[in-house]
Amino acid sequence: MSHCKPKVTVRENGEEVCTDLCTYIANCATEAVANHGAFFIGLSGGSLANTLAKGLPLIETDWSKWRVFFCDERHVPFDNADSTYRVYKEGLFAKVPLSDKHVFKIKPDITVEAAALDYAKQMKDAFGEDCDWPIFDLLLLGMGPDGHTCSLFPTHPLLEEETVWVAPINDSPKPPPSRITMTFPVINRAKHSAFAACGDSKASMVQRVLEGDEKPPLPAAMVQSCEVCWFLDKAAASLLTAKL
Repeated sequence: MSHCKPKVTVRENGEEVCTDLCTYIANCATEAVANHGAFFIGLSGGSLANTLAKGLPLIETDWSKWRVFFCDERHVPFDNADSTYRVYKEGLFAKVPLSDKHVFKIKPDITVEAAALDYAKQMKDAFGEDCDWPIFDLLLLGMGPDGHTCSLFPTHPLLEEETVWVAPINDSPKPPPSRITMTFPVINRAKHSAFAACGDSKASMVQRVLEGDEKPPLPAAMVQSCEVCWFLDKAAASLLTAKL
């Protein structure tokens, strides 16, 4: 795992960020399919879901090769408004020829601990039984106002998890409290990770994550995949001091 400096792209507005991000995703998909015949991608919720729902239906890609996981998921029924799967099913999956059997979902009707174990098993089955750690082609990550990413929150013990692929959390400081999340050993083995952030409200945290030197580091600053890309609009990048 390399610890490369994140690549930062700044665009005028959210529409341009969406276009750039979705072009990047399409390129990652093409590269992955050429290399090993499938595209393993992890999705995150929040504002990112709305961005992807707008941009991804417009890209050129072989959807039959996509294998879609969720970087984290709320432990709620699929008809609950908090379900990330529901947001993508209604906003994106209904618009593209992606087979439901290639979308890997949690089981919300079992305990969150059992759901985490089951999701790790689904991952193991998809990547192959001989896989020690999954290597995702691309993880699309979000960043919360406290600097969290996935369901990995500042100072939480899960930041130190080193043995499991998927962990349960029952004490999320952001509701709903019960979730599952990929762990950093999985996140940091990904070939590519990408964040997208737009708006003035993101500017302070973007600056802290990309230019700060906080101890302990904010979770979003702990992402050290082979390539980490940030797609920002001018408002979100407004407090960065480095020349971009």
